[in-house]
Amino acid sequence: MLQTAAGLTQAQAEHRLKQAGENTLGNKKQTNVAAMFFSQFKDLMILILAGATIVSVLLGEGAEAVTIILVVLINAVMGFLQEYRTEKTLEALQELAAPTAHVLRGGKLREIDARQVVPGDLLVLEAGDRIAADCTVRTAVRLSCNESMLTGESVPAAKREGDRIYMGCTVLTGHAEAIVSATGMQTEMGKIADLVESAQEEPTPLQCRLRQLGRFIAAACVIICFAVALLGVWQGNDFFDMLLTGISLAVAAIPEGLPAIVTVTLALSVNRILRRGAVIRRLHAVETLGCAGVICTDKTGTVTQNKMTVQRIVLPERSFSVSGSGYETAGEISENGKRTNARQDAALMQLCTAGVLCSTAQITRRDKTYEVSGDPTETAVLVAAAKAGVTREMLAGQYTVTGENPFDADRKRMSVTVRTQDGRKLLCKGAPDLLLMRCTHIAQGKTQRPMTPADRAQIKHACAELSAAAMRVLAFAQSDTPEKGEEQLCFLGLMGMIDPPRKEVRSAVQKCREAGIRPVMITGDSRETALAVARQTGIARQGDGVLSGEELDALSDRELAARCMRTSVYVRVTPAHKLRIVRAYKAAGQVVAMTGDGVNDAPAVKEADIGVAMGITGTDVTKQASGVVILDDNFATIVSAAEEGRVIYQNIRRFIRFLLTSNLGEVTGMLFGMLLHLPVMLLPIQILLVNLFTDSLPAVALGMEKPAQDIMRRKPRPKNEGLFAHGLARTIVVRGVMLGAASCGAYWAVLRMSGDLAVARSACFLAIVLSQMLHLFECRGEGLHFTGNPALLAAALASVISTLLVVYVPILQKIFGTTAVCGNLLIPVAAAVLAGPVAAALLRLIRKVTR
Repeated sequence: MLQTAAGLTQAQAEHRLKQAGENTLGNKKQTNVAAMFFSQFKDLMILILAGATIVSVLLGEGAEAVTIILVVLINAVMGFLQEYRTEKTLEALQELAAPTAHVLRGGKLREIDARQVVPGDLLVLEAGDRIAADCTVRTAVRLSCNESMLTGESVPAAKREGDRIYMGCTVLTGHAEAIVSATGMQTEMGKIADLVESAQEEPTPLQCRLRQLGRFIAAACVIICFAVALLGVWQGNDFFDMLLTGISLAVAAIPEGLPAIVTVTLALSVNRILRRGAVIRRLHAVETLGCAGVICTDKTGTVTQNKMTVQRIVLPERSFSVSGSGYETAGEISENGKRTNARQDAALMQLCTAGVLCSTAQITRRDKTYEVSGDPTETAVLVAAAKAGVTREMLAGQYTVTGENPFDADRKRMSVTVRTQDGRKLLCKGAPDLLLMRCTHIAQGKTQRPMTPADRAQIKHACAELSAAAMRVLAFAQSDTPEKGEEQLCFLGLMGMIDPPRKEVRSAVQKCREAGIRPVMITGDSRETALAVARQTGIARQGDGVLSGEELDALSDRELAARCMRTSVYVRVTPAHKLRIVRAYKAAGQVVAMTGDGVNDAPAVKEADIGVAMGITGTDVTKQASGVVILDDNFATIVSAAEEGRVIYQNIRRFIRFLLTSNLGEVTGMLFGMLLHLPVMLLPIQILLVNLFTDSLPAVALGMEKPAQDIMRRKPRPKNEGLFAHGLARTIVVRGVMLGAASCGAYWAVLRMSGDLAVARSACFLAIVLSQMLHLFECRGEGLHFTGNPALLAAALASVISTLLVVYVPILQKIFGTTAVCGNLLIPVAAAVLAGPVAAALLRLIRKVTR
């Protein structure tokens, strides 16, 4: 360790840097562009498409193979661009724990890169500095630190000689010299970063569902292949020819555009959420929020503002309410509902004067808010005094501070000596119990009188009331004989303050309740403070349980999983407790979102199904662990993201219904044709045109559907719910078979009527495309819905126009093997197009009547 007050020599520092390594939190992985791009090809659907490409090449269908390759590449590029852009956005957001540090090296004060700090260095700290490493305080004057990022507690931590201070925390008041005891991964922040690395990252529910869909499609392709081959052999055809035909049909059954459409839909939603104030780090993460059943949130800075605010002022036999929140200039002091100004109230003036002068904090008015510096408790007092009309500037001509006895963790009070026109005074503030012991008198207007036991009892009762409301209480006193020190004081009054909830949190919590989402508060604060905030915001309701860290330690994992669904508030918890809580909810079958900003939140943020970090107050470690970063630190934005996640799942189910119904219609139509011993209904290039052009654009437009009106009044879907739940599989099969039968019927009828195979195929092509376009509007809900989505109308219109061009424009007829369908030959086409919607309407009517 350090041997002299001059600090390490440069040679010693360089030697220790080689031994201990740089002062960083692990070896941060650099973004590997190539790895990020190739990771897009791991999806099962992509592998199926790769197999389809190989089959297409073997069958001699080079155009189809090239088109499928293009689809795969487009999907990969879109996914890559989204992830790459997100990483770059986060790099712009992220800040190092402490960019620079002031150290003594060889007796000289130097500013160095924080990465070069080594064990044994002597840091020189002042108010506003971020601490570069874990240290032991060597000397300190009025030193206090904001350790909320580690502890979750908003109250400043007073420090003295021999105390530990921690990497990443901020010096609020005073100045100090501190000896570095640990750097990098050996710091408390480093240990938490190590916990983050050990947390398992699981696939999102959507990824699980899409993998299931991929396996379903793969199985369907194999079944189709062998079914067609066996059917053909049974009919007397060559086995090898039938096997190739089956493979061709299986390729037709694959919705080539599905991965790209999922990616486009997610990317569009990411952009919408970005406009609402959130960055999605992982593309699939936003959908996970849509099925979240529990949102575990930190208190300080997430539910609350992390800005201490005076809400009550108590004078002898009088009480005042203070309105306004945080550092806003709006607000007033009122007694019995009537606004009060300190200039017309001598007792209030004395109290506010003591609060303003007995402080080292500073506030500066900037339009509708105050710009503050210093201890949060002191800034809260200054803001409250300003609402009463008392500021440091107003008092400057009447009072001059001539001495200061700074706050000390043992004394728990601070005093200043001031010179006035009437002589010298001592103004004091501190913990009520200790300050009251030193009071012999009590203020009564402009005068004072001896304090009685009844006065003491009344003051203690007022303190108890404020504490019961989870307020931090400060007492104020003064003396006309400063030479006697902090004794024989005259009691002036009390101020009660709290870190208030964000204004929008209560409505966001209510929205969560309506959506069946359980909000849970997890904090390092006391039970009383946490419960007060939880009740104000609606997180804690009557009958909800509260568990402390000690009580958690006494529970087994199974017991905790059983109790967690009855618990809304967890207090005095450590990072390890937060991990257990998240795992308990997951064990209870819940999809868990964990929000937070401090380093202490990072392991649980990563362990959760979806981690949400705060962009302004969030630490680098927490942002790296999260899937979503809230740029405005607004709890309500999380709820908006959850709503967007539900919309995504709703729309994905819609376009999966559309795509699979369409492809099943093509396959079953061709199967029906084989059973009737008809020539192949569509050429490969015509199948490809249907799959890639007429399916994909409308499916993307389906992904832009607005949310259903009741989407945030529905219960979260179960974690194991499949994409085909609620009868979707039955709907796809029934409508797909109906579409296939109708298109085959049109093909057969036109072939019989015209005797021209090209005309029959063109009629079949028209019937399939137009049927799918009509079914597109059925996929928005029950029945046909044509209004409310201009993009869908435009996509359908583009598909219809392109189809008509392919059939009726001579130059395109040569490319796609089509010919014009005219006159009475359009009757079977029209019948096929209308058959599906009419049959579906009749089925709905039958179900309605038979209920």
